[in-house]
Amino acid sequence: MADRTLYEKIWSSHVIRDYEDGSSLIYVDRHLLHEVSTPQSFLAMEEKGRTLHRRSANLAVPDHAVPTVDRHKPIADPLARAQTQRLIENVARHDIPFIPLDDLRQGIVHVVGPEQGFTLPGITLACGDSHTSTHGALGALAFGIGASECGIVMATQAIRQRRAKTMRVTVTGTRAPWITAKDIALTLIARIGANGASGHAIEYAGPVISAMSMAERMTLCNMSIESGARVGMIAPDETTFDYIAGRPLAPTGEMLERALAYWKTLHSDPGAVFDREVTIGVTGLAPVVTWGNSPEDVLPIDGCIPAPAAEPDATRRGRRERALSYMGLSAEAPIEGTPIDAVFIGSCTNGRLEDLRAAAAIATGRKVAPGVRAIVVPGSGLVGRQAEAEGLVEIFRTAGFEWRAAGCSMCVAMNGDRLEPGQRCASTSNRNFEGRQGAGGRTHLMSPAMAAAAAVTGCLTDVRKLVGAEA
Repeated sequence: MADRTLYEKIWSSHVIRDYEDGSSLIYVDRHLLHEVSTPQSFLAMEEKGRTLHRRSANLAVPDHAVPTVDRHKPIADPLARAQTQRLIENVARHDIPFIPLDDLRQGIVHVVGPEQGFTLPGITLACGDSHTSTHGALGALAFGIGASECGIVMATQAIRQRRAKTMRVTVTGTRAPWITAKDIALTLIARIGANGASGHAIEYAGPVISAMSMAERMTLCNMSIESGARVGMIAPDETTFDYIAGRPLAPTGEMLERALAYWKTLHSDPGAVFDREVTIGVTGLAPVVTWGNSPEDVLPIDGCIPAPAAEPDATRRGRRERALSYMGLSAEAPIEGTPIDAVFIGSCTNGRLEDLRAAAAIATGRKVAPGVRAIVVPGSGLVGRQAEAEGLVEIFRTAGFEWRAAGCSMCVAMNGDRLEPGQRCASTSNRNFEGRQGAGGRTHLMSPAMAAAAAVTGCLTDVRKLVGAEA
């Protein structure tokens, strides 16, 4: 058999049948559900008289529309209340494993899945959310699906898909302090474009990736969707195996030994050929921020906003002009020093304990700038509990940050956590689209440390200068 990529190995082991149009029926090992994407999925399944195919293959948790304050009260927003209640009723009717809102394990699906050991190397995992690519950090083939497809997966444990092309992104060089997985992800997107990986499954490789923690790997794979890819993957290694060990739903004993033997085969073979190869060097990389309405609109924090006139392509030039108008920025002005109104630290991209530690390191001994509203939202209740045990919550509160309960929060501007028109936010989330964090809101994407630096200075700030100036 010819050498194969990691993606090709997992794909081929899950093909049930191939079709003449080039698509294949793929077996889906695991399915994550949340309250926003599934109401119509259950309805469609029940209208057709179908039942749940395999109970243990599913895990449900409310996350998108849930409030992050006043959890002891009924949900105030009528739509969010209805969506959450509908999920409760649907999972009860079909006996689907469920983590309720008042459970400490509750959180964002893409934090909860790995945290609980539901996500494992070599599996296929689907969810009605585009950032399902996050789970590829553990060596899974994970992808987002539509609401109607969620119902099909629940009823059949299979889905019809087209095999993706493969892209290897090799990350080399030496990372300087404060250069994070978020900076690397945004640098890649800036280089290849927001649709540069369309139709591809990305595999991240190289010495920088091997040295990353699991939280960093999840950030990187999470952002894959923003480059147009549907899948982001990293071959599992000892870092992965150590992370999985002891998690509630992970295999144990003899089953774990058998699993490890298989997991260790999950890597691209030496002679595997990728459809596309990209190399990113991180030596000398500066912390980055976005300036426009696409994740490809990226600048080093010490850079200047690009001038539309410098763009030869008329379509791209027009997009730049619209982005600058919407963002209220001036061409050729330094991005550093741009005043902000709000800071959001959280999301399935950067809401893990390691992210909160990085932000707390900047918040320690400092105060949120006057006029800035800064909120910190853990990716799960377990992350929140550990943050409290380590004293991070007290650091944030003392500094003037608002500490919240777990959920998607301001990343999707649901249930009260949103920007007002014209407000500018330093955000650790994954998208800076128009209105993403609230109608008329202006979003700048960055790492947790950079967001915390913005909070305490009141403007987009080079965290390296902040720390260096006070050292």
